[in-house]
Amino acid sequence: MTELRKRGGGGGDPDSTDNISDKEADLDDRLGTDGEFDGDSKADTPDVPLSTADTDNTPQYLNKALEGLPPRWKNYWIRGVLSIAMISGFFLIIYMGPIALILIVMTVQIKCFQEIITIGYRVYHSYELPWFRTLSWYFLICVNYFFYGETLADYFGALVQREEPLQFLSRYHRFISFALYLAGFCMFVLSLVKKHYRLQFYMFAWTHVTLLIVVTQSHLVIQNLFEGKIWFIVPISIVICNDIMAYLFGFFFGRTPLIKLSPKKTWEGFIGGYFATVVFGFILAYLLSQCQYFVCPVGFNSETNSFTVECEPSEIFLMQEYTVPAALQNILTWKTVNLYPFQIHSIFLSSFGSLIGPFGGFFASGFKRAFKIKDFANTIPGHGGIMDRFDCQYLMATFTHVYIASFIRGPNPSKVLQQLLMLQPVQQLGVFHTLHSHLRERGMLPPAAAPQAE
Repeated sequence: MTELRKRGGGGGDPDSTDNISDKEADLDDRLGTDGEFDGDSKADTPDVPLSTADTDNTPQYLNKALEGLPPRWKNYWIRGVLSIAMISGFFLIIYMGPIALILIVMTVQIKCFQEIITIGYRVYHSYELPWFRTLSWYFLICVNYFFYGETLADYFGALVQREEPLQFLSRYHRFISFALYLAGFCMFVLSLVKKHYRLQFYMFAWTHVTLLIVVTQSHLVIQNLFEGKIWFIVPISIVICNDIMAYLFGFFFGRTPLIKLSPKKTWEGFIGGYFATVVFGFILAYLLSQCQYFVCPVGFNSETNSFTVECEPSEIFLMQEYTVPAALQNILTWKTVNLYPFQIHSIFLSSFGSLIGPFGGFFASGFKRAFKIKDFANTIPGHGGIMDRFDCQYLMATFTHVYIASFIRGPNPSKVLQQLLMLQPVQQLGVFHTLHSHLRERGMLPPAAAPQAE
């Protein structure tokens, strides 16, 4: 990068596209490409406008009620009150059903995307170059069209077959998605401005990485929801519990710093949060496994045009007897124990959410430090932006999706039936005769009656 600056600062044609502008070199300083972040270096501080995340938007009534407290305890109560409000809202949305959950996931996704893109826009806007924010939102629409179209085809096959416009969109969905993306790609190429090519490609990559982190993983949250609300509620609750318990253990007992990226994180909070989260996840799994409403996959009834959650619970949601390891029998005085298999799975989910999940937060902390900002936004007093609260959730959603695909999910009869209903009548008859012959060969159907002699 230093060599490029010398080339740009030396002689030559000032209009040549091979030269890098002073402004673009300044961007490299902002992005920290020439050295590591130095929290005390003023020269490395970006000269872009400060975000609203650096302002205090705590409601006046809370500030007045807590004005006599030290800053540490004031922040503790603000975070506590807002956390209770958010958790209450979360349970209310769960009560409202799958549509409300899908809409809230989409809302959170859009807000997180906006917060990250806004940070890039503040750098980009200072160069008065067009199209960055417009193209970013256009690509967001394209990617969401692709993912939600795939979901529609997978889970709402009967509805698609009933509506002729949806049949066309479903059949050519991937081609339409590619054409939409290609239009955005061409618009980006046409928007390239002389001397600022590198900056514009920075922003193009910025948008696509944001789409990968936010949109792709939020789509996995919805995929988990369709496997059963329990796969949506438990992972999210695990991350929320770990965040709260790690904060409480760190607040009251924290002494040993955990990682430089997050100076307030402590080993005491990390370890205490882990054990508390495992216990919480185990108990929550026991409670939810008893309710059909939470364990059944979310389906769509084409006759009533509504979501259904009725099924015969799978084996992981049926109580089973396990033998206690011999080493623990003397301590617990139990030889056997009755558990839902999902409770065992919850231990793995809780372990990931407590030990690996926080690295999503550390990643976000490093990102914020790179741009000298405290929070992504100031949407939630005491907490920061929506992205500040969901940085670990996206990583957890991806793990849950992979975990289900690897260890839980088997063949789904409802999906197979939807695929069959999309075939032509002749193809359906062919499948029927093949299946009929196969079941006869396995002895699951009586053999065909021999024709009677006249």
